[in-house]
Amino acid sequence: MTSDDRERVEALCRAIWHTAPRAVEPIPAGLGLRRFHRVRFASGHGAPPSAIARVEAAEDPAGRPDGVPPEPALEPIRALLEAAGLPVPAHLATSPDGTLTLLEDLGDTTLEDVARRDRARARRLLERAAGDLPRLQAIADPGGVAAFQRRLDATLFAYKARLFSRHSLPLALGRAPTPAECGVVASAFAGIARTCAAAPQRLAHRDFQSRNLLVAGDRVRWIDLQGAFLAPPEYDLVCLLRDSYVEWDEAVVDAVCAAIRPRLPDAPDPASFARRFDLLTLTRKGKDHARFLYVHETRGDPSALAAVGPTTRHLKRAAARVERATPELGQLVDWVRALPDAAPDPGPEPG
Repeated sequence: MTSDDRERVEALCRAIWHTAPRAVEPIPAGLGLRRFHRVRFASGHGAPPSAIARVEAAEDPAGRPDGVPPEPALEPIRALLEAAGLPVPAHLATSPDGTLTLLEDLGDTTLEDVARRDRARARRLLERAAGDLPRLQAIADPGGVAAFQRRLDATLFAYKARLFSRHSLPLALGRAPTPAECGVVASAFAGIARTCAAAPQRLAHRDFQSRNLLVAGDRVRWIDLQGAFLAPPEYDLVCLLRDSYVEWDEAVVDAVCAAIRPRLPDAPDPASFARRFDLLTLTRKGKDHARFLYVHETRGDPSALAAVGPTTRHLKRAAARVERATPELGQLVDWVRALPDAAPDPGPEPG
């Protein structure tokens, strides 16, 4: 933790509660560059026992396509979801420049943690999390919320295609791809983009996966909200059920989809729902596969490679179903099939 982070957190706490925290403890970050700290307070000063300090950071330029604005601020999307009764953290304070926010401390236990210890409990929590998605998708644009001007559009699909071509396709081919082969990927993703553009567009969390779902007792709370955008109604279910950190049995995936699909505001017909679910899996998990490889290549972080195997399995399951329903994606399907089942060797430890 930088001394600047500590000083800024302490200054904001003094401004709000007229007391300095007794401890400011860094929290390990995920793949993003934003920093988080747990802030602990002594009792008797009106402050909560603890809070989470969220410190904004410059984005990784590879995290979004050129010309697409950076993610908006956490507010007002957090407040909108809270007003809709969704399980998001309470807002405690924000610095005048908007780069430091204090939020309710929801603890450290993620759905991923629960799934590693108790699959039966994790499934109940999974169903509870999925059960909140119809309420999210029912939220209408109130005006002034950037999420409703952001969408999963052709530009984002093209970005996902470029990432897949640059980082994942070489593993399938055993060599660098040619421009023509990259063009095949781009064309396949563009076709999926057209299918998705014709679908209903509903508010989506955008990264609704186990590491962004915190568990306390029988409650599941959501974090990492600022990326919300409009997407087909299957999008968050793909993130949740094709999670790169927790693999759910296909029977569980089918049961959750069957329970949630008719409750969605647009209640997609079963065939359209299943087709878009698999197409979105190909593009979302294709991007994730490439992103894990990119993080390892550029940051020297081998931990990102642990998610490559599960992500590959998700891609291959979706490819098998897509091949039957969408034969024009045959070349992409063949390349997905050719991806190695295991992650690349991370190489020797530095030093």
